[in-house]
Amino acid sequence: MTRYCGLIRRLLSSESGKSGESDSEEVATKSEHTQQARGEMAAAIASSLIRQKRQAREANNDNDRVSTSKRRTSPSKDPRSLCDRHIFGVFGKVRFCRAKKKTVRRRPEPQLKGIVTRLFSQQGFYLQMLPDGTIDGCKDENSDYTLFNLIPVGLRVVAIQGVKAGLYAAMNGEGFMYTSDVFTAECKFKESVFENYYVIYSSTVYRQHESGRAWFLGLTKDGQVMKGNRVKKTKPCSHFVPRPIEVCMYKEPSLHEIEEKQRSRKSSGTPTMNGGKVVNQEDNTEEDGS
Repeated sequence: MTRYCGLIRRLLSSESGKSGESDSEEVATKSEHTQQARGEMAAAIASSLIRQKRQAREANNDNDRVSTSKRRTSPSKDPRSLCDRHIFGVFGKVRFCRAKKKTVRRRPEPQLKGIVTRLFSQQGFYLQMLPDGTIDGCKDENSDYTLFNLIPVGLRVVAIQGVKAGLYAAMNGEGFMYTSDVFTAECKFKESVFENYYVIYSSTVYRQHESGRAWFLGLTKDGQVMKGNRVKKTKPCSHFVPRPIEVCMYKEPSLHEIEEKQRSRKSSGTPTMNGGKVVNQEDNTEEDGS
């Protein structure tokens, strides 16, 4: 029995040794496979890095080639003569100067709100301005020459411009009315409302030296324009009623300042012509009050 038991023990020990050896062999083969896979991954990564470096180097070489091809040749290697090079440079500058664009100035936009109106005098006439510059009275209500632009140029100060003639009404240093194609200080008239709700227009430049009385725009009973120093604001000859037609926007008139000596009465020269006709200089009693 003891002999049989010993044999069984030997057999069992030999089988257990064989099973342990097989397990160790399987672990070794698995570790070899994992090491091989890791080596393949490292080789793939290294090859991709090498490929990227090579592509970057080739791109840099291409850029260097383009930059070298764009470089200007040195003056010493230029086959043209020195004179030719200078002439070419001068013409190039001239062409460059011609290519400059001119600055476009914008025209000033209308900023003043005025009216197109007719001025009806208490004497029974409409103030009119003919194309030749004549200022007088007219009884035709539908005449286009009775249309005026009243343009505000200051506080209660207006410019009176004929719509058809395009001229400005003005008063000189001797009180005579005339027309001007440019806007000056003599074209400014102060607009005031009188007690009877009529409107009177006086010169902003000239007035009586002693009394300080203003010079007014006025019409006689015959429709003739009067001297400003002969018109009184209390008389019907200076009273007007504006009859507005429409409201318009105007550009600010360009003011051509006149010198002080031209503003004085002595330096005003001969009486200004009213449309080619000398204004009557006689002192009539009608002009003083009628």
